[in-house]
Amino acid sequence: MPEESITHINFEELNSKAVAQPLISHIYTADPSAHVFNGKIYIYPSHDVDAGEAFDDLGSHFAMEDYHVISMDSPTGEARDNGVALHVNDVPWAEKQMWAPDANEKDGKYYLFFPAKDHKGIFKIGVAVSDSPTGPFTPQPEAIKESFSIDPAVFKDDDGNYYMYFGGIWGGQLQRWRSGSFNAAQPESPVAHLPNDKEPALCAKVAKLTDDLSAFAETPKDVVIVDENGNPLLQGDNSRRFFEASWMHKYNGKYYFSYSTGDTHFICYAIGDNPYGPFTYAGRILEPVVGWTSHHSIVEFNGEWYLFYHDSSLSKGVTHLRSIKVTKIEYDENGFIKTIKPYGDLKALI
Repeated sequence: MPEESITHINFEELNSKAVAQPLISHIYTADPSAHVFNGKIYIYPSHDVDAGEAFDDLGSHFAMEDYHVISMDSPTGEARDNGVALHVNDVPWAEKQMWAPDANEKDGKYYLFFPAKDHKGIFKIGVAVSDSPTGPFTPQPEAIKESFSIDPAVFKDDDGNYYMYFGGIWGGQLQRWRSGSFNAAQPESPVAHLPNDKEPALCAKVAKLTDDLSAFAETPKDVVIVDENGNPLLQGDNSRRFFEASWMHKYNGKYYFSYSTGDTHFICYAIGDNPYGPFTYAGRILEPVVGWTSHHSIVEFNGEWYLFYHDSSLSKGVTHLRSIKVTKIEYDENGFIKTIKPYGDLKALI
């Protein structure tokens, strides 16, 4: 993920046109997973740092070490940083790269789900538990058995079942698990082991969780996204196919699976009738933001819907130094989400 030229961007103009401003500015934050617990908003983001790592397509420069929890009384209220909730040094199985997390609540306990590379350089997904939504969180000694890749998102359905959606290609290593075990060949290539452009796209994964939210209750299944004719999207359809950043929400009885297209920088969504899909591609939620990555969450608060996302405007375009934002979502009469232009009338700047 090499840095793109930003010399053409007038950041004063961009920030004046932006539909939202950074929620906090004293640290860099990204990948905001937002939830409403006990009438308040809690955001579980990555904590971006400049660790001096090389810029590459494996994402080595995303060298995050810990998590902070951000809380808000409302989407327009003050955002508060509640300090370090979990550090990589406290996780026995993890070595580095605490990438995009998520959280959820059950029976008064709060669960933080997070990816990290283990001591063999393989991404796994862990769980940490707290009595408070802001932590601190106590990690389980081992990663979730048979977990892999990145970007866990845990959805609680109306029937009380919890599902984890996860996965990300390129640096997220999802393509290295196509055979059911980790393929370590060509370690420096982010695109080795991907399907070819005319094959069905590599899918995110979904698995129901056990009652204690600490393990998969089943073998993970593919989250298949299909086109208007019911055909799975192809790997070469990189303006629509899945790359990373799964999220699930429910609206008017339908399941909305949303995600990032990665190298084309869109947040898109698809609609299905159950948590497993298939999901029919429905459009774009967010046009490209400044910075290479795009990652989001969607949450309802007091009858209104909000998109939490990030960009690199505060760091003036540094891809791995991002800031979380929030803006309102609108649906049309048919349940389709109206596309958001993050900088108003300005053309997409990526």
